[in-house]
Amino acid sequence: MTEPRPFLVGGEWRRSDTVEEVRFPYDHSPVDTFCLAGATDLEDAVRSAQEGFGRTRRLPAHERIRILKRFAWLIEERKEDLSRLITLEAGKTVALAHAEVDRAKETILLSAEEAGRIYGEILPLDLNPAAGGRTGYLRRFPIGTVLAITPFNFPFNLACHKIGPAVAAGNAVILKPATKTPLSSLLLGSLLIEAGYPAEAVSVLPCTPDLAEWLVRDERIAYLSFTGSPGVGWRLKEIAGRKRVGLELGGNAAAIVHADADLPYAAERIVQGGFSNAGQVCISVQRVFLHRDIYDDCLAMILERTGALAMGDPRDSRTDIGPMISEAAAAEAEEKVREAVFEGASVLAGGKREGTLFFPTVLADTVPTMRVNATEVFAPVITVTPYDTFEEALALANDSVFGLQTGIFTEGIDRAFTAFEECEAGALMVNDVPTFRADAMPYGGIRASGLGREGPRYAIEEMTAMRLMVLNRRRPDPSGR
Repeated sequence: MTEPRPFLVGGEWRRSDTVEEVRFPYDHSPVDTFCLAGATDLEDAVRSAQEGFGRTRRLPAHERIRILKRFAWLIEERKEDLSRLITLEAGKTVALAHAEVDRAKETILLSAEEAGRIYGEILPLDLNPAAGGRTGYLRRFPIGTVLAITPFNFPFNLACHKIGPAVAAGNAVILKPATKTPLSSLLLGSLLIEAGYPAEAVSVLPCTPDLAEWLVRDERIAYLSFTGSPGVGWRLKEIAGRKRVGLELGGNAAAIVHADADLPYAAERIVQGGFSNAGQVCISVQRVFLHRDIYDDCLAMILERTGALAMGDPRDSRTDIGPMISEAAAAEAEEKVREAVFEGASVLAGGKREGTLFFPTVLADTVPTMRVNATEVFAPVITVTPYDTFEEALALANDSVFGLQTGIFTEGIDRAFTAFEECEAGALMVNDVPTFRADAMPYGGIRASGLGREGPRYAIEEMTAMRLMVLNRRRPDPSGR
Protein backbone atom coordinates (compact mmCIF):
# COMPACT_ATOMS: atom_id res chain seq x y z
CA MET A 1 0.00 0.00 0.00
CA THR A 2 1.31 3.45 -0.92
CA GLU A 3 2.12 6.02 1.71
CA PRO A 4 -0.61 8.54 2.52
CA ARG A 5 -0.41 11.79 0.63
CA PRO A 6 1.37 14.57 2.50
CA PHE A 7 0.05 18.08 3.03
CA LEU A 8 1.80 21.33 2.19
CA VAL A 9 3.17 23.79 4.76
CA GLY A 10 4.86 26.83 3.27
CA GLY A 11 6.18 24.81 0.34
CA GLU A 12 7.27 21.89 2.55
CA TRP A 13 5.53 18.53 2.15
CA ARG A 14 4.78 16.94 5.53
CA ARG A 15 3.17 13.80 6.85
CA SER A 16 1.48 13.05 10.16
CA ASP A 17 0.27 10.01 12.08
CA THR A 18 -3.36 11.07 11.56
CA VAL A 19 -4.50 9.55 8.30
CA GLU A 20 -7.87 9.77 6.55
CA GLU A 21 -9.20 7.85 3.58
CA VAL A 22 -10.86 9.12 0.42
CA ARG A 23 -13.54 6.78 -0.87
CA PHE A 24 -15.28 6.76 -4.24
CA PRO A 25 -18.84 7.96 -3.52
CA TYR A 26 -20.38 5.57 -6.07
CA ASP A 27 -19.34 2.27 -4.46
CA HIS A 28 -17.30 3.34 -1.39
CA SER A 29 -14.14 1.74 -2.78
CA PRO A 30 -10.90 3.25 -1.42
CA VAL A 31 -9.25 5.85 -3.64
CA ASP A 32 -6.30 7.09 -1.59
CA THR A 33 -5.22 8.12 1.88
CA PHE A 34 -3.93 11.48 3.08
CA CYS A 35 -2.47 12.98 6.22
CA LEU A 36 -4.24 15.56 8.35
CA ALA A 37 -2.31 18.64 9.47
CA GLY A 38 -1.96 19.27 13.20
CA ALA A 39 -1.83 22.40 15.33
CA THR A 40 1.95 22.81 14.94
CA ASP A 41 1.61 22.54 11.17
CA LEU A 42 -1.04 25.25 11.11
CA GLU A 43 1.10 27.57 13.21
CA ASP A 44 4.05 26.96 10.90
CA ALA A 45 1.86 27.62 7.87
CA VAL A 46 0.69 30.98 9.22
CA ARG A 47 4.25 32.04 10.09
CA SER A 48 5.49 30.96 6.69
CA ALA A 49 2.65 32.85 5.00
CA GLN A 50 3.68 36.02 6.80
CA GLU A 51 7.26 35.58 5.62
CA GLY A 52 6.12 34.68 2.13
CA PHE A 53 3.93 37.75 1.94
CA GLY A 54 7.07 39.81 2.26
CA ARG A 55 8.03 38.42 -1.16
CA THR A 56 4.65 38.14 -2.86
CA ARG A 57 3.61 41.70 -2.09
CA ARG A 58 6.64 42.95 -4.01
CA LEU A 59 6.16 40.79 -7.10
CA PRO A 60 5.61 43.08 -10.10
CA ALA A 61 2.46 42.63 -12.14
CA HIS A 62 4.29 41.06 -15.09
CA GLU A 63 5.71 38.38 -12.78
CA ARG A 64 2.34 37.57 -11.23
CA ILE A 65 0.86 37.35 -14.71
CA ARG A 66 3.65 35.05 -15.86
CA ILE A 67 3.15 32.75 -12.86
CA LEU A 68 -0.61 32.55 -13.35
CA LYS A 69 -0.28 31.81 -17.06
CA ARG A 70 2.19 29.03 -16.35
CA PHE A 71 -0.15 27.74 -13.63
CA ALA A 72 -2.97 27.58 -16.20
CA TRP A 73 -0.67 25.76 -18.63
CA LEU A 74 0.24 23.21 -15.96
CA ILE A 75 -3.47 22.65 -15.22
CA GLU A 76 -4.06 21.93 -18.90
CA GLU A 77 -1.06 19.60 -18.96
CA ARG A 78 -2.43 17.63 -16.00
CA LYS A 79 -6.05 17.80 -17.12
CA GLU A 80 -6.60 14.04 -17.28
CA ASP A 81 -5.05 13.44 -13.85
CA LEU A 82 -7.10 16.23 -12.31
CA SER A 83 -10.34 15.10 -13.95
CA ARG A 84 -9.79 11.56 -12.76
CA LEU A 85 -9.14 12.75 -9.20
CA ILE A 86 -12.30 14.89 -9.21
CA THR A 87 -14.43 11.97 -10.43
CA LEU A 88 -13.01 9.61 -7.83
CA GLU A 89 -13.11 11.94 -4.83
CA ALA A 90 -16.34 13.86 -5.60
CA GLY A 91 -18.28 11.31 -7.67
CA LYS A 92 -18.64 13.68 -10.61
CA THR A 93 -19.39 12.35 -14.06
CA VAL A 94 -16.52 12.29 -16.51
CA ALA A 95 -18.04 15.16 -18.50
CA LEU A 96 -18.52 17.36 -15.42
CA ALA A 97 -15.03 16.62 -14.12
CA HIS A 98 -13.45 17.63 -17.43
CA ALA A 99 -15.62 20.74 -17.54
CA GLU A 100 -14.51 21.70 -14.03
CA VAL A 101 -10.84 21.49 -14.96
CA ASP A 102 -11.47 23.55 -18.11
CA ARG A 103 -13.27 26.18 -16.05
CA ALA A 104 -10.49 26.22 -13.47
CA LYS A 105 -7.92 26.90 -16.17
CA GLU A 106 -10.06 29.77 -17.47
CA THR A 107 -10.45 31.12 -13.92
CA ILE A 108 -6.68 31.26 -13.57
CA LEU A 109 -6.27 32.93 -16.97
CA LEU A 110 -8.93 35.49 -16.02
CA SER A 111 -6.98 36.10 -12.81
CA ALA A 112 -3.84 36.67 -14.88
CA GLU A 113 -5.64 39.27 -16.96
CA GLU A 114 -6.96 41.03 -13.87
CA ALA A 115 -3.50 41.07 -12.30
CA GLY A 116 -2.65 43.68 -14.90
CA ARG A 117 -5.78 45.72 -14.21
CA ILE A 118 -5.49 46.52 -10.52
CA TYR A 119 -5.91 50.20 -11.19
CA GLY A 120 -5.81 53.25 -8.97
CA GLU A 121 -7.18 56.77 -9.22
CA ILE A 122 -5.92 60.33 -9.16
CA LEU A 123 -8.21 62.47 -7.02
CA PRO A 124 -8.27 66.26 -7.27
CA LEU A 125 -8.78 67.46 -3.71
CA ASP A 126 -9.16 71.19 -4.27
CA LEU A 127 -12.92 71.09 -3.73
CA ASN A 128 -12.45 73.52 -0.87
CA PRO A 129 -9.80 76.16 -0.20
CA ALA A 130 -8.17 74.24 2.64
CA ALA A 131 -7.19 71.41 0.26
CA GLY A 132 -5.73 73.66 -2.41
CA GLY A 133 -2.53 72.44 -4.02
CA ARG A 134 -3.13 68.85 -2.93
CA THR A 135 -3.73 65.78 -5.09
CA GLY A 136 -4.74 62.33 -3.91
CA TYR A 137 -3.25 59.14 -5.34
CA LEU A 138 -5.30 56.01 -4.66
CA ARG A 139 -3.88 52.51 -5.11
CA ARG A 140 -4.82 49.00 -4.10
CA PHE A 141 -2.31 46.89 -2.21
CA PRO A 142 -2.38 43.16 -1.30
CA ILE A 143 -4.02 42.54 2.04
CA GLY A 144 -1.83 39.77 3.50
CA THR A 145 -2.65 36.10 4.08
CA VAL A 146 -5.81 34.73 2.45
CA LEU A 147 -7.42 31.71 4.11
CA ALA A 148 -9.46 29.79 1.52
CA ILE A 149 -11.90 27.15 2.78
CA THR A 150 -13.50 25.14 -0.02
CA PRO A 151 -16.34 22.57 -0.30
CA PHE A 152 -16.58 19.15 -1.92
CA ASN A 153 -18.90 19.92 -4.83
CA PHE A 154 -16.42 21.88 -6.97
CA PRO A 155 -13.17 20.96 -5.23
CA PHE A 156 -10.83 22.32 -7.90
CA ASN A 157 -12.52 25.27 -9.62
CA LEU A 158 -13.74 26.86 -6.39
CA ALA A 159 -10.22 26.58 -5.01
CA CYS A 160 -8.96 28.34 -8.15
CA HIS A 161 -11.58 31.06 -7.66
CA LYS A 162 -9.84 31.88 -4.38
CA ILE A 163 -6.23 31.09 -5.20
CA GLY A 164 -6.17 32.83 -8.59
CA PRO A 165 -7.26 36.27 -7.34
CA ALA A 166 -5.07 35.93 -4.24
CA VAL A 167 -2.01 35.36 -6.41
CA ALA A 168 -3.07 38.09 -8.86
CA ALA A 169 -3.13 40.55 -5.96
CA GLY A 170 0.15 39.34 -4.44
CA ASN A 171 -1.16 37.68 -1.28
CA ALA A 172 -0.01 34.58 0.57
CA VAL A 173 -2.51 31.71 0.51
CA ILE A 174 -3.55 28.95 2.89
CA LEU A 175 -6.03 26.49 1.37
CA LYS A 176 -8.14 24.29 3.60
CA PRO A 177 -9.97 21.81 1.32
CA ALA A 178 -12.95 19.65 2.26
CA THR A 179 -11.68 16.45 3.84
CA LYS A 180 -13.85 14.37 1.48
CA THR A 181 -12.13 15.91 -1.55
CA PRO A 182 -8.55 16.97 -0.73
CA LEU A 183 -6.69 15.23 -3.54
CA SER A 184 -7.18 17.76 -6.33
CA SER A 185 -6.36 20.61 -3.93
CA LEU A 186 -3.07 18.99 -2.92
CA LEU A 187 -2.15 18.72 -6.58
CA LEU A 188 -3.19 22.37 -7.02
CA GLY A 189 -0.66 23.43 -4.39
CA SER A 190 2.07 21.48 -6.12
CA LEU A 191 1.28 23.05 -9.50
CA LEU A 192 1.18 26.58 -8.08
CA ILE A 193 4.68 26.20 -6.65
CA GLU A 194 5.89 24.61 -9.88
CA ALA A 195 4.49 27.65 -11.70
CA GLY A 196 6.89 29.82 -9.70
CA TYR A 197 4.91 31.35 -6.86
CA PRO A 198 7.06 31.75 -3.72
CA ALA A 199 6.80 28.39 -1.97
CA GLU A 200 6.73 29.81 1.55
CA ALA A 201 3.51 31.64 0.63
CA VAL A 202 1.63 28.45 -0.29
CA SER A 203 0.04 25.96 2.12
CA VAL A 204 -2.63 23.28 1.59
CA LEU A 205 -3.90 21.97 4.91
CA PRO A 206 -6.54 19.26 5.24
CA CYS A 207 -7.45 19.42 8.91
CA THR A 208 -10.21 18.89 11.44
CA PRO A 209 -13.00 21.48 11.87
CA ASP A 210 -11.69 22.65 15.25
CA LEU A 211 -8.28 23.41 13.76
CA ALA A 212 -9.91 25.18 10.83
CA GLU A 213 -11.70 27.37 13.36
CA TRP A 214 -8.35 28.09 15.01
CA LEU A 215 -7.12 29.40 11.66
CA VAL A 216 -10.25 31.53 11.23
CA ARG A 217 -9.72 33.10 14.65
CA ASP A 218 -6.04 33.87 14.04
CA GLU A 219 -5.54 37.62 13.75
CA ARG A 220 -2.63 37.10 11.35
CA ILE A 221 -5.10 35.94 8.70
CA ALA A 222 -6.17 39.02 6.73
CA TYR A 223 -9.07 37.60 4.72
CA LEU A 224 -11.31 34.55 5.02
CA SER A 225 -12.89 33.29 1.81
CA PHE A 226 -15.35 30.51 2.61
CA THR A 227 -17.63 28.49 0.35
CA GLY A 228 -19.90 25.97 2.00
CA SER A 229 -23.03 25.51 4.05
CA PRO A 230 -24.80 28.52 5.61
CA GLY A 231 -24.60 27.14 9.14
CA VAL A 232 -20.84 26.73 9.02
CA GLY A 233 -20.28 29.98 7.14
CA TRP A 234 -22.15 32.22 9.57
CA ARG A 235 -20.48 30.44 12.47
CA LEU A 236 -17.05 31.24 11.02
CA LYS A 237 -18.02 34.87 10.51
CA GLU A 238 -18.94 35.12 14.19
CA ILE A 239 -15.49 33.96 15.30
CA ALA A 240 -13.43 35.67 12.59
CA GLY A 241 -12.81 38.83 14.58
CA ARG A 242 -11.82 41.97 12.68
CA LYS A 243 -10.59 40.31 9.50
CA ARG A 244 -12.42 40.66 6.23
CA VAL A 245 -14.80 37.81 5.41
CA GLY A 246 -16.30 36.61 2.13
CA LEU A 247 -19.03 33.97 2.33
CA GLU A 248 -20.41 32.03 -0.63
CA LEU A 249 -23.20 29.98 0.91
CA GLY A 250 -26.32 28.12 -0.10
CA GLY A 251 -29.66 28.77 -1.72
CA ASN A 252 -32.96 27.33 -2.87
CA ALA A 253 -32.88 28.95 -6.28
CA ALA A 254 -36.08 29.70 -8.15
CA ALA A 255 -36.81 29.47 -11.88
CA ILE A 256 -39.90 31.20 -13.29
CA VAL A 257 -41.37 30.15 -16.65
CA HIS A 258 -43.88 32.66 -18.02
CA ALA A 259 -46.56 31.92 -20.62
CA ASP A 260 -44.57 33.49 -23.47
CA ALA A 261 -41.39 31.49 -22.86
CA ASP A 262 -39.71 29.01 -25.19
CA LEU A 263 -41.00 25.98 -23.32
CA PRO A 264 -38.77 23.21 -24.74
CA TYR A 265 -35.70 25.29 -24.03
CA ALA A 266 -36.89 26.23 -20.54
CA ALA A 267 -37.65 22.60 -19.71
CA GLU A 268 -34.27 21.44 -20.97
CA ARG A 269 -32.42 24.06 -18.94
CA ILE A 270 -34.46 23.39 -15.79
CA VAL A 271 -33.68 19.68 -15.91
CA GLN A 272 -30.00 20.38 -16.48
CA GLY A 273 -29.91 23.06 -13.78
CA GLY A 274 -31.80 20.98 -11.25
CA PHE A 275 -30.08 17.64 -11.63
CA SER A 276 -26.52 18.33 -12.80
CA ASN A 277 -23.92 17.09 -10.30
CA ALA A 278 -26.76 15.28 -8.52
CA GLY A 279 -28.18 18.67 -7.50
CA GLN A 280 -25.13 19.40 -5.35
CA VAL A 281 -24.74 22.98 -6.55
CA CYS A 282 -25.58 26.00 -4.43
CA ILE A 283 -27.36 27.61 -7.40
CA SER A 284 -29.09 24.37 -8.44
CA VAL A 285 -32.67 24.86 -9.60
CA GLN A 286 -34.87 23.88 -6.67
CA ARG A 287 -38.17 25.81 -6.89
CA VAL A 288 -39.86 26.01 -10.30
CA PHE A 289 -42.82 28.33 -10.89
CA LEU A 290 -44.85 27.72 -14.08
CA HIS A 291 -47.54 30.05 -15.40
CA ARG A 292 -50.88 28.29 -15.14
CA ASP A 293 -51.56 28.58 -18.89
CA ILE A 294 -48.49 26.51 -19.76
CA TYR A 295 -48.19 24.50 -16.54
CA ASP A 296 -49.30 21.14 -17.95
CA ASP A 297 -47.30 21.41 -21.18
CA CYS A 298 -44.08 22.59 -19.54
CA LEU A 299 -44.36 20.07 -16.72
CA ALA A 300 -44.79 17.25 -19.26
CA MET A 301 -41.59 18.38 -21.01
CA ILE A 302 -39.72 18.50 -17.69
CA LEU A 303 -40.87 15.00 -16.79
CA GLU A 304 -40.00 13.62 -20.23
CA ARG A 305 -36.46 14.99 -20.01
CA THR A 306 -36.09 13.85 -16.41
CA GLY A 307 -37.07 10.31 -17.37
CA ALA A 308 -34.41 10.22 -20.07
CA LEU A 309 -31.52 10.85 -17.67
CA ALA A 310 -29.11 7.95 -17.14
CA MET A 311 -27.92 7.25 -13.60
CA GLY A 312 -24.98 5.18 -12.52
CA ASP A 313 -21.21 4.98 -12.35
CA PRO A 314 -19.79 8.47 -13.02
CA ARG A 315 -16.78 6.92 -14.74
CA ASP A 316 -19.11 5.74 -17.53
CA SER A 317 -19.32 8.46 -20.20
CA ARG A 318 -23.01 7.60 -20.74
CA THR A 319 -23.93 8.55 -17.16
CA ASP A 320 -25.82 11.82 -16.69
CA ILE A 321 -26.23 11.68 -12.91
CA GLY A 322 -23.74 10.10 -10.58
CA PRO A 323 -23.81 9.62 -6.82
CA MET A 324 -24.21 12.16 -4.07
CA ILE A 325 -21.14 12.74 -1.94
CA SER A 326 -22.23 10.31 0.79
CA GLU A 327 -25.03 7.99 1.77
CA ALA A 328 -25.82 10.28 4.70
CA ALA A 329 -26.36 13.20 2.32
CA ALA A 330 -28.62 11.10 0.10
CA ALA A 331 -30.56 9.85 3.12
CA GLU A 332 -31.13 13.41 4.32
CA ALA A 333 -32.57 14.38 0.93
CA GLU A 334 -34.75 11.28 0.96
CA GLU A 335 -36.10 12.25 4.38
CA LYS A 336 -37.04 15.74 3.18
CA VAL A 337 -38.93 14.24 0.24
CA ARG A 338 -40.74 11.75 2.49
CA GLU A 339 -41.66 14.55 4.86
CA ALA A 340 -43.09 16.59 1.97
CA VAL A 341 -45.16 13.63 0.78
CA PHE A 342 -46.50 13.12 4.29
CA GLU A 343 -47.52 16.79 4.29
CA GLY A 344 -49.38 16.48 0.98
CA ALA A 345 -46.82 16.70 -1.84
CA SER A 346 -47.04 14.44 -4.90
CA VAL A 347 -44.05 12.63 -6.37
CA LEU A 348 -44.15 12.94 -10.17
CA ALA A 349 -40.68 11.44 -10.75
CA GLY A 350 -37.98 9.83 -8.62
CA GLY A 351 -38.33 10.15 -4.88
CA LYS A 352 -36.14 7.18 -4.09
CA ARG A 353 -32.50 6.30 -3.66
CA GLU A 354 -30.12 3.36 -3.94
CA GLY A 355 -27.18 3.94 -1.63
CA THR A 356 -25.61 7.23 -2.69
CA LEU A 357 -27.64 7.38 -5.92
CA PHE A 358 -30.67 9.65 -5.51
CA PHE A 359 -33.08 9.50 -8.42
CA PRO A 360 -33.92 12.86 -10.04
CA THR A 361 -37.10 13.93 -8.28
CA VAL A 362 -39.96 16.20 -9.32
CA LEU A 363 -42.52 17.16 -6.66
CA ALA A 364 -45.87 18.90 -7.10
CA ASP A 365 -48.50 20.15 -4.61
CA THR A 366 -45.89 21.58 -2.27
CA VAL A 367 -46.22 24.70 -0.12
CA PRO A 368 -43.52 27.25 0.76
CA THR A 369 -43.17 26.04 4.35
CA MET A 370 -42.16 22.50 3.39
CA ARG A 371 -38.45 21.85 3.84
CA VAL A 372 -38.12 20.90 0.15
CA ASN A 373 -38.91 24.58 -0.52
CA ALA A 374 -37.82 26.47 2.59
CA THR A 375 -34.35 24.93 2.99
CA GLU A 376 -31.53 24.05 0.65
CA VAL A 377 -32.05 20.41 -0.38
CA PHE A 378 -28.66 20.13 -2.15
CA ALA A 379 -29.83 17.06 -4.04
CA PRO A 380 -31.49 16.31 -7.40
CA VAL A 381 -34.92 17.53 -6.25
CA ILE A 382 -37.15 20.20 -7.79
CA THR A 383 -40.64 21.35 -6.87
CA VAL A 384 -43.13 22.70 -9.43
CA THR A 385 -45.83 25.24 -8.58
CA PRO A 386 -48.36 27.05 -10.82
CA TYR A 387 -48.92 30.80 -10.68
CA ASP A 388 -51.37 33.25 -12.23
CA THR A 389 -49.52 36.57 -12.49
CA PHE A 390 -45.88 37.46 -12.97
CA GLU A 391 -46.00 39.58 -9.82
CA GLU A 392 -47.17 36.52 -7.89
CA ALA A 393 -44.28 34.48 -9.30
CA LEU A 394 -41.74 37.10 -8.24
CA ALA A 395 -43.24 37.19 -4.74
CA LEU A 396 -43.00 33.39 -4.52
CA ALA A 397 -39.38 33.43 -5.73
CA ASN A 398 -38.49 36.11 -3.16
CA ASP A 399 -40.19 34.19 -0.34
CA SER A 400 -36.93 32.73 0.94
CA VAL A 401 -34.29 33.34 3.57
CA PHE A 402 -31.76 32.93 0.75
CA GLY A 403 -30.92 35.23 -2.13
CA LEU A 404 -28.23 33.82 -4.41
CA GLN A 405 -29.52 33.71 -8.01
CA THR A 406 -32.93 33.62 -9.74
CA GLY A 407 -33.86 32.66 -13.29
CA ILE A 408 -36.81 33.73 -15.44
CA PHE A 409 -37.94 32.64 -18.89
CA THR A 410 -39.91 35.27 -20.81
CA GLU A 411 -39.92 37.13 -24.11
CA GLY A 412 -41.18 40.30 -22.41
CA ILE A 413 -38.45 42.90 -21.94
CA ASP A 414 -40.65 44.79 -19.48
CA ARG A 415 -40.99 41.68 -17.33
CA ALA A 416 -37.21 41.20 -17.43
CA PHE A 417 -36.59 44.71 -16.11
CA THR A 418 -39.39 44.40 -13.57
CA ALA A 419 -37.78 41.22 -12.29
CA PHE A 420 -34.38 42.95 -12.21
CA GLU A 421 -35.83 45.67 -10.00
CA GLU A 422 -37.87 43.37 -7.75
CA CYS A 423 -35.71 40.24 -7.57
CA GLU A 424 -34.15 39.79 -4.13
CA ALA A 425 -31.01 37.92 -5.10
CA GLY A 426 -27.41 38.54 -6.05
CA ALA A 427 -28.09 37.94 -9.74
CA LEU A 428 -30.96 37.49 -12.18
CA MET A 429 -30.68 35.21 -15.21
CA VAL A 430 -33.11 36.11 -18.01
CA ASN A 431 -34.05 33.20 -20.28
CA ASP A 432 -31.81 30.89 -18.30
CA VAL A 433 -31.72 28.98 -15.05
CA PRO A 434 -30.18 30.38 -11.86
CA THR A 435 -27.55 27.64 -12.15
CA PHE A 436 -25.71 29.58 -14.85
CA ARG A 437 -22.36 31.00 -13.84
CA ALA A 438 -19.64 32.48 -16.01
CA ASP A 439 -16.38 32.55 -14.13
CA ALA A 440 -15.68 36.20 -14.95
CA MET A 441 -18.94 37.53 -13.57
CA PRO A 442 -19.50 38.82 -10.02
CA TYR A 443 -20.94 35.90 -8.08
CA GLY A 444 -22.49 36.01 -4.64
CA GLY A 445 -25.71 36.48 -2.74
CA ILE A 446 -27.56 38.40 -0.11
CA ARG A 447 -29.28 37.47 3.15
CA ALA A 448 -28.51 33.88 4.19
CA SER A 449 -26.68 33.26 0.92
CA GLY A 450 -23.58 35.14 1.96
CA LEU A 451 -21.38 38.23 1.79
CA GLY A 452 -19.11 39.67 -0.87
CA ARG A 453 -18.53 38.60 -4.45
CA GLU A 454 -16.33 36.16 -6.30
CA GLY A 455 -15.14 36.24 -9.90
CA PRO A 456 -11.46 37.21 -10.30
CA ARG A 457 -11.94 40.97 -10.71
CA TYR A 458 -14.34 41.22 -7.79
CA ALA A 459 -12.43 38.85 -5.53
CA ILE A 460 -9.29 40.94 -6.07
CA GLU A 461 -11.19 43.93 -4.71
CA GLU A 462 -11.99 41.89 -1.60
CA MET A 463 -8.35 40.75 -1.29
CA THR A 464 -6.77 44.19 -1.61
CA ALA A 465 -6.85 47.33 0.52
CA MET A 466 -7.13 50.87 -0.78
CA ARG A 467 -4.39 53.24 0.30
CA LEU A 468 -4.38 56.97 -0.27
CA MET A 469 -1.37 59.26 -0.62
CA VAL A 470 -2.00 63.01 -0.57
CA LEU A 471 0.69 65.09 -2.23
CA ASN A 472 0.88 68.73 -1.16
CA ARG A 473 2.51 70.75 -3.93
CA ARG A 474 2.41 74.01 -1.96
CA ARG A 475 5.60 75.22 -0.38
CA PRO A 476 5.70 77.83 2.42
CA ASP A 477 7.11 81.18 1.35
CA PRO A 478 10.48 81.62 3.22
CA SER A 479 9.95 85.38 3.32
CA GLY A 480 6.72 84.90 5.17
CA ARG A 481 4.76 86.72 2.49
